[in-house]
Amino acid sequence: MNQTPEITAKSWLMVCALGLIWGGTFMVQKLALGHWPPFWVAAGRITFAALLTTVLWQARGGRMFTDGDKAWPLLTVVSVLSVAMPFMFLAWGQQFVTSGFTGVSMAAVALFVLPLAHFMVPGERMTLRRSLGFLIGFAGVLVLIGPGAFASSGSAMEPYGKMACFGAAACYAVSSIIMRRLPPLDPVGLAAATLLIGMMVVVPMALINHGLPPVPSVEGALLVILLGLVPTAGANLLRVLVIRSAGPVFMSLTNYQVPLWSVALGVIFLGEPLSYSLLWATLLILGGVGLSQYGALKRLFTR
Repeated sequence: MNQTPEITAKSWLMVCALGLIWGGTFMVQKLALGHWPPFWVAAGRITFAALLTTVLWQARGGRMFTDGDKAWPLLTVVSVLSVAMPFMFLAWGQQFVTSGFTGVSMAAVALFVLPLAHFMVPGERMTLRRSLGFLIGFAGVLVLIGPGAFASSGSAMEPYGKMACFGAAACYAVSSIIMRRLPPLDPVGLAAATLLIGMMVVVPMALINHGLPPVPSVEGALLVILLGLVPTAGANLLRVLVIRSAGPVFMSLTNYQVPLWSVALGVIFLGEPLSYSLLWATLLILGGVGLSQYGALKRLFTR
């Protein structure tokens, strides 16, 4: 699938929804880590999401590749890089780093994607305007999170935790590029396959590293179900739809929104103070998005 990406009003709604969903995910995952070992948090959410998405896929007829071109090896690579490895990296790394650093590492996905897409995806050229837009957006993330993003967590394992977070970001970037290059597939089938293959990797890793899963409390079980239902099953399907239609560079804009939504939700629902940094960061992020996606916005509002 190598046609030029098509960015529509629906694309903008989906990428904003992803930012909102993932903006609240790290807080929920942090709570879940209080009940489950890290790899079992990843395995639990992936397994629940895989079963749910597979039921939906089978209800739609269970089709996968929609023409004669089948690419199971490439689909397997996409699944490992987009689900198994980043989920394990983040669940493990979050034990040793601050939440601020996690937000910065996820925002870095956009910076990884831009040069990769320039060489590997038709219609995703790394122009000066687009590059400046992404850098301005990243600056907005740094303003939002502030010096705490680089403050030490005090853990001796912190350097390894940071490497794990950046490893997750790199996995997301590479998998977005490869996913765009897959042949025509049913989007629900693609979402189900990535989760099922991811589950087959993560569950054995959880057994090897942690043994059998602990008997969860009601709260622990509900947290993993929530993680599996919304930011895994639902968001994975949205991610597939955005990448396959609008392209990996547009999809990477989600990662600038994640820390913004995370802070905004804290202000709205937790009564956290509204700081000037949130306002300045919002302006920088929106300005960066507007600059990098000027052409798409112009086409959207002049149709």
